[in-house]
Amino acid sequence: MKIKLVFIAFFVVLFSFSQENNFIETELNIPSEKVTANGTLLSPKINIVPLVIIIPGSGTVDRNGGQGNYLKQLAEGLSENNIATYRYDKSSIALSKIEGLKEEDISFDDFINDAIAVINYFKDLPQFSSITIAGHSQGSLVGMVAGQLRVDGFISLAGAGRTIDKILIEQVSAQSPLFKGDMEKTFGIIESGKIDEDFNPLLVSVFRKSLQPFWGSWMKYNPQEEIKKLNIPVLIVNGTKDIQVPVADAELLHKADDNSQLLIIENMNHVFKIVESEDRMENISTYTKADVPISKKLVEGISKFINQ
Repeated sequence: MKIKLVFIAFFVVLFSFSQENNFIETELNIPSEKVTANGTLLSPKINIVPLVIIIPGSGTVDRNGGQGNYLKQLAEGLSENNIATYRYDKSSIALSKIEGLKEEDISFDDFINDAIAVINYFKDLPQFSSITIAGHSQGSLVGMVAGQLRVDGFISLAGAGRTIDKILIEQVSAQSPLFKGDMEKTFGIIESGKIDEDFNPLLVSVFRKSLQPFWGSWMKYNPQEEIKKLNIPVLIVNGTKDIQVPVADAELLHKADDNSQLLIIENMNHVFKIVESEDRMENISTYTKADVPISKKLVEGISKFINQ
């Protein structure tokens, strides 16, 4: 089922910024194929500046990065360095509200189409000297595909270096090794373009039949192959305390693109927060703490990459 909705792009400038901020905050909604990208543009109070489009990760992530505000903190940090940013809500939020839309109708390509729509909106605007995509986690792969032949630079923030089936098999089997064979069997069937009608019922949260087509649409994109198609400057960033995407994945991406730059930030976790402890729960607790700032080295590294 293909659902087409017509939206009118509009923006509203918010004049409630404080005097110490050097940027203007603009609410900007951009129509895509199925939904509209609802986002925020932060523009420094100077004329021609580079723009970074921030693409969120998996799940129903809003433009700020949920309660942890890590995407908002990144945007504000870059604006302090005279870099404009546009960050938008993950379209899965809007897709979930479409009456009659079924889970099996949602594809990984929907996220790519949203990113392409955002890029196309900005790429001919004269106030931006360049456009760079910064994709976080799942958004890294989305940005790799969407940005091909369309942008001036690409940044992978905690992006996977392997296909999603290999990552999920590793994550689940690390906790429950007995499931590894079942997962390999079902992902093999999905990769062939079919639905596994006889998957292990204990894995229903991963392999319910309505979700299997989404895995298939995601699996067809291999990050190591997609990054090779980017004939532009590339920065690959990962933190040593990332418990979701290990540094090894960043190294795989870096190896796949010989011309890329690799930035590994000591003690930075998946949501850009600095964690000194080895405790897993303490690491995860920072995901929802807006009062914990993101890594300064992250903002500095991205700013240097943009302005090189």
